[in-house]
Amino acid sequence: METVITKNAPGAIGPYSQAYKTGNLVFVSGQIPVSPADGTVREGIAAQAEQSCKNVGAILEAAGSSFERVVKTTCFLADINDFAAFNEVYAKFFTSKPARSCVAVKDLPKGVLCEVEAVAECG
Repeated sequence: METVITKNAPGAIGPYSQAYKTGNLVFVSGQIPVSPADGTVREGIAAQAEQSCKNVGAILEAAGSSFERVVKTTCFLADINDFAAFNEVYAKFFTSKPARSCVAVKDLPKGVLCEVEAVAECG
């Protein structure tokens, strides 16, 4: 196993890694919409979904993978009413349409509106 670390995505805010590679797979931890440049979180579901996806992308790249190689995502929304707006942004990044679960949860870290995790082929 190999830990994946990049400065192009926010660091972990708990006892976990940005991602782990094992064999030909990379497991990307859930990414919230924190800007890696300055730690800010933009307002609104569209802006937050975009930043979460960009963070996933940065980690995939660091692992030698890409959005096109993602086989499964899990998405968490603070409000299921954001589902359609989230999907509009998500579809721009995950164009290969990997398998996905998307659920509403009570709360997310830092009070954000969404979180995205992914499993992809790498190497």
